Amino acid sequence: MDIKSKRRLIETPSITQNIISGCIVVKCIGDKLYLYGVKRMYSFLLNRLPRPLLIRLSYVFRWVAPILFRGNRVECPVCEQSFSRFLSYGSKVAHRENVLCPKDLTLERHRLMWLYLKDHSSFFTDKNLSVLHIAPEQCFINRFKKQPNLSYLTADLESPIADLHFDLHEIPLESDRFDVVFCNHVMEHVANPIQCMKELFRVMRPGGWAILQVPQDMTRDTTYEDASIVLPEEREKHFWQKDHVRLFGRDYPDYLRKAGFTVEEFWLKDHLDQEIFNRYRISEEEVLYIAKK
Repeated sequence: MDIKSKRRLIETPSITQNIISGCIVVKCIGDKLYLYGVKRMYSFLLNRLPRPLLIRLSYVFRWVAPILFRGNRVECPVCEQSFSRFLSYGSKVAHRENVLCPKDLTLERHRLMWLYLKDHSSFFTDKNLSVLHIAPEQCFINRFKKQPNLSYLTADLESPIADLHFDLHEIPLESDRFDVVFCNHVMEHVANPIQCMKELFRVMRPGGWAILQVPQDMTRDTTYEDASIVLPEEREKHFWQKDHVRLFGRDYPDYLRKAGFTVEEFWLKDHLDQEIFNRYRISEEEVLYIAKK
């Protein structure tokens, strides 16, 4: 065999190589189609099932999803695991891609709060803190329950994972009891947010502090609400979700002040590099309001 023939033989892909390449391509396409199907099913369930049932089903989902999203492009600082990407989340009006951790179900706001608690507060080190957590998030509840420095109580209107169930407009607990209060993404659901905030202020001890996050449209000067909007589809269009009754604007801290709190703003972008923001998938423009008594 001459030199040219040998070169052609070396440079020409073998049948085996072609088969392997084809299998890789087919697998990549299959993986993408499979993940697309999982995403469609997940979005359907998220928008159709009642919240208590979603909470129960999520415990199964969180053990399967991390296998499908193996990788190292994004990282959750709460569960400290890396993935190829996060899941999408939100309604049609406020949909966001690549934001929901497939392991512990954190969103941008949860990762922001976690980093504040861990790196910029004494939440994990102060002794004998009494904590009230309204609408406890699954990514936090078990972690906080295990903290030896906390006396930790959870409550919700209907969540199956909460210790107590009551209406936030009239909290059936004594005044000046808690050092720390968490109540995130609740005030956009209630009839009278200032009354609910006043109740949380009442049960906090002097010197206590709270984190009360809400969906906030930073393009609006004032909060938008309209009692005549009652259809779920219309509420989603106007307030970003079918069960919201208002959309808070930049005046949200004024609601907290009217309830009695003093308010401090915490901007994580003043403390974190852009590269870490991108890896954690946290919005630079989301502010954390620390409400104090």
